Amino acid sequence: MLLKWFNAREAAEVGSALADDFVLQSASRSSGTRREGTRSGPQGQDLQKLLRRVDREAGPLKLNLIKRAALANSFKWRLLEKGVEQPLVDELTQALVLRLTSNQGSTLPSGKGSGGSKRDAQDLHTRGHALLGRGEYAEAREYYQDLVNLASRDASAHIGLGIALAQLGRYDEAEDQFRRAITIRPSLADGHFNLAGVLQSRGRVDESEMPLRRALKLKPSHVNARVSLGMSLVLLGRLGEARDCYEKALRAAPRNVQALVGTGQVQALEGRFIDAEACYRRALEVDPGSAHAWAALVWLRKMTPADLDWLKRAEKIAASGLTPIDEATIRFAIGKYCDDVGDYRQAFSSYQRANELHKMRAEPYNRDLRRRFVDDMVRVYTRKVLSEARAGASESARPVFVTGMPRSGTSLVEQIIASNPAAKGAGELNFLRRFAHKHETAIRQGALAEPQRKRVAREYLRVLEGYSRDALRVVNKQPLNSDYLGLIHSVFPNARIICLRRDPIDTCLSCYFQQFPPVLNFTMDLSDLAHYYQEHRRLMDHWRRVLPPEILLEVPYAGLIGAQEEWSRRIVDFLGLPWDPCCLEFHRTERVVRTASYWQVRQPIYKDSVGRWRNYEKFIGPLLNLRDRTPA
Repeated sequence: MLLKWFNAREAAEVGSALADDFVLQSASRSSGTRREGTRSGPQGQDLQKLLRRVDREAGPLKLNLIKRAALANSFKWRLLEKGVEQPLVDELTQALVLRLTSNQGSTLPSGKGSGGSKRDAQDLHTRGHALLGRGEYAEAREYYQDLVNLASRDASAHIGLGIALAQLGRYDEAEDQFRRAITIRPSLADGHFNLAGVLQSRGRVDESEMPLRRALKLKPSHVNARVSLGMSLVLLGRLGEARDCYEKALRAAPRNVQALVGTGQVQALEGRFIDAEACYRRALEVDPGSAHAWAALVWLRKMTPADLDWLKRAEKIAASGLTPIDEATIRFAIGKYCDDVGDYRQAFSSYQRANELHKMRAEPYNRDLRRRFVDDMVRVYTRKVLSEARAGASESARPVFVTGMPRSGTSLVEQIIASNPAAKGAGELNFLRRFAHKHETAIRQGALAEPQRKRVAREYLRVLEGYSRDALRVVNKQPLNSDYLGLIHSVFPNARIICLRRDPIDTCLSCYFQQFPPVLNFTMDLSDLAHYYQEHRRLMDHWRRVLPPEILLEVPYAGLIGAQEEWSRRIVDFLGLPWDPCCLEFHRTERVVRTASYWQVRQPIYKDSVGRWRNYEKFIGPLLNLRDRTPA
């Protein structure tokens, strides 16, 4: 999930324009060359004109902290490029930052009561802004930490510190800073907006909705908050509401690139690829250098050598000085293009660069924590415990869980099942994973008590009602539910569970090639992927031993690809549903697919994905130890 609030291209362009105008105005004055002994700073008239134009040009943009930093940084460097002397540039930039800050209602201290002066705080704000604008997040964090220490009631300081921490992948601390800013100034819309951004990056998309709605209530004109809300609604599967958000944003700002790209994403998820491409190209008319719009084109179909112009432009965009987030997006897309056309060396190089950039936004994968989690699941959920948990559990057989490693074929199996008129695909529901995270300590110590399991069952079945009131089976294809199969069985002992098994190297490589949200931090490094897979397999081996065989079906991805009808029939029969020929024509089923496989599942079965890793064998050393292991 990308931090959409860090898109400062428009603000940077305004900063450059302000600098150009100032130089032009100064040059036109007969007194542009100062007499010896006169003041070396800007003449009062020139400065006042500059500040009035700041109010006129920057005010309507409703700049957040990161965009103010980008504007000031662009202004400064354009002046230096124009030959303006450094002392004058520094003075002008400081005046600009103070004007921008005051226009945004900063809560700087009025005196020395917090252990420092107003001038000290302003200087820290200025330096922190500039460092954020240059992407120097570690240094920016130090300045904002000093500012928070100096002015603990400065809400903007807490937001600045939160942004720096988020960019360093320290999401817990960033969330804390944004919540502090909101406590200090509940009416500060940007506090709620940035909190939502970090929640999105942590995979807590459902929690991001409320702060975004608060931001919009406080500031209905906050276009970026409305666009971000649209993104959250897309991920929650509420595409109609998401479309409404983007339409409202575009009515207020018809040239908003993020809203145009978001609209295209909705259309792509609905299978309307021609409409999606048209929307992306409208975004590119506004901003030809948009990494997200240009990258999105590559995911709508398989690219060919005839698309070489796409690659040339993508490489130009990638080299244009993008933020790490935007560069990662275009690098993943370049990797996909090169893989499509068979240039595997360049593809891997692009994916590797993309993951290194993407890793900057993620908390490091902790192998020891993962190992201890699997140890606890194996220790707690024994066959005896699960057998005893049947007493008082839900009798419903309506829930179906399709699990496995990410990129193991879960979307394909869900699409096959959802093509049956008696079933409904609900996508990747996070209800049970959220519950498990909230109660992780208790879950790792023992099975839940009967009253709690009954409450979970009632709430989950209500969630399924929201997707279909009539379907006999409703599919949750969240792959990572595989961590909690013991918990799931203790709540729904009659629910059917389908586990996908794909070649381990193909699985891990496909994860590495996908731009997942930062919460899936194990996907960004081949060694981490190998470790995660081994722990996943260890846990799956345990579930096979302790779960009743009649409720668990293992589906080999290669077997499904090679014998589509045989395995499709076995899956449908396992779920207790009547056979329907539509299951073989799954790619014709019209439904929303909210995962990275939204294009693939609308194609007939193809075999290129089996043994794909051999194209990259010389580059993937850390994964090769998985080669001779039984896939999980």
